[in-house]
Amino acid sequence: MSGPIADWTKGAEAIIYQVCSACSARQYFRRSFCAACGSTDLTENQATGTGTVYATSLVCRAATPETRAHVPYNIVLVDADEGFRMMAHGDNDLAIGDKVAARFTQFAGRLVPYFAKAK
Repeated sequence: MSGPIADWTKGAEAIIYQVCSACSARQYFRRSFCAACGSTDLTENQATGTGTVYATSLVCRAATPETRAHVPYNIVLVDADEGFRMMAHGDNDLAIGDKVAARFTQFAGRLVPYFAKAK
């Protein structure tokens, strides 16, 4: 095995999720076991970066000095088309139910997934 596939947490423009070979559950972030059944037989896959907004929250107060320049910014929960839910940044005008697509951008000096309405 060549090891984990690089994703945005390692500086690559990719969203990686895991699928359990035992129960077919899908999960995001990486774990060494399936959160649904406990199996350690997991495969990694690259997501398409598309999904639907589940929730949205506009941040109007900076959590750290590094994020002050970005206020206001939107945090969204996205139900990925592959069957997992993830938290990410997104356009300020996103609403629950919007179809979205990810791109990657810098936020407070780190590469992060960023969702906008799908075209």
